[in-house]
Amino acid sequence: MTAADFQTVLPEFLLATYALAILMIAVYGSKDRMGPFLTWATAVVLAVCGAWIALRGGTNVGFSGMFLDDGYSRFAKAMILFSSAAVLLMSEGYMTRRNLLCFEYPVLVVLAVVGMMVMVSAGDLMVLYMGLELQSLSLYVVASLRRDSIKSTEAGLKYFVLGALSSGLLLYGCSLVYGFAGTTGFAGVILAVGEDQAPLGLLFGLVFIISGLAFKISAAPFHMWTPDVYEGAPTPVTAFFATAPKVAAIGLFARVLHDAFGGVVGDWQQIVSLLSVASMFLGAVAAIGQNNIKRLMAYSSISHMGYALIGLASGTALGVQAMLIYMAIYVTMNIGTFAFILSMEKDGQPVTEISALNMYAKREPVRALALLVLMFSLAGVPPMLGFFAKLGVWQAGVGADLVWLVILSAVASAIGAYYYLRIVFLMYFGKDDEGLDAGGSRVLWGMLMVSAAAMVVGVVSLFGIEGAAAAAAATLVN
Repeated sequence: MTAADFQTVLPEFLLATYALAILMIAVYGSKDRMGPFLTWATAVVLAVCGAWIALRGGTNVGFSGMFLDDGYSRFAKAMILFSSAAVLLMSEGYMTRRNLLCFEYPVLVVLAVVGMMVMVSAGDLMVLYMGLELQSLSLYVVASLRRDSIKSTEAGLKYFVLGALSSGLLLYGCSLVYGFAGTTGFAGVILAVGEDQAPLGLLFGLVFIISGLAFKISAAPFHMWTPDVYEGAPTPVTAFFATAPKVAAIGLFARVLHDAFGGVVGDWQQIVSLLSVASMFLGAVAAIGQNNIKRLMAYSSISHMGYALIGLASGTALGVQAMLIYMAIYVTMNIGTFAFILSMEKDGQPVTEISALNMYAKREPVRALALLVLMFSLAGVPPMLGFFAKLGVWQAGVGADLVWLVILSAVASAIGAYYYLRIVFLMYFGKDDEGLDAGGSRVLWGMLMVSAAAMVVGVVSLFGIEGAAAAAAATLVN
């Protein structure tokens, strides 16, 4: 390893060192009593690291092309780090009150984040798998963190079993690609694939790789784990699942398709388009009958991944830019929504039933208004920022002659609007009963307010992320 290689992986190295250091300190210290402090400290470290990465420039290639530090990976890493920091801040109070905040929690989150950062910087199939498994192994544990809960244990087990299946699919695809291309590096694979039509063996490998990655973003028909894991995992862990891992998985998805198979867009465009349609409609229809808000958000995430895949299916730099902007807005919406879900309590106990929101606006008008804004944004109702997220991927789809896909997504969006507006209806026009306690922590209040405000204020300039996303997309699609 040269000095240049080390400089390329410096953020990942420092975070991994930090995770091991706090693990040793906690083991030989006061253990779980250090949980709250470690959670806050880790959130600060992740936020600082995110700011540092966002300010780094240039393109650095390490380990003979196996690890890439470019504008695209830095944009994705910044989203991963900031969203992870926000979730840790939201989770401290909730986990402490329910005796769930063990010292391992922030350690596992950091290790998962390191895996995600490796994923989006992967320039080789082996590095891809290393990052993916580091993330997955950490997430399997945090999903079952509530050891006295059957649902939490079930969530971790289901995620592990189905995750192992997806890893098998991915590995089989990687082995086929290596066998037919003679290399695991993306730069070598794209040369073997060519520019007209991929050889049949490489095409089979591509299909298996896409199947494995589709599981990680919970795209239909590889979504089966999502509702049960979202419902069974502790709510802060569910919030984590809905944000950073989604960014990492779809970032890796785009990296593989463009860096390794960018010459044969037509071969994978139809597969990604099919995943997009299936995800949008399954998420929109299946969420209608949900009474648990965590399961509803699970189907919502499936649907939103379908919209993001429209940008990827376009196969253009504009499409990647739209996908990145969509994910940034989606993560912001989810942080605010889960901040509200974390504050849903009755007599000090967490509540996840949607019916508990009856006439919530009468008791908490400001919070109800903030959730209304977030629900409208998730539904894509103008002029909320969520509408412009969808408009961006639609423009990319039309520019790539995927008009049929855009039309179908508009239909799915109209169907999906029902279950978001149902929540708004219950808050303002439901039965007048005492469904939820008033109050909540200042952190959750702040996250909810900031997220809702961003959905309105961000319409003006998208907070400058449009230019950053365009620069990031240009480094990937060239």
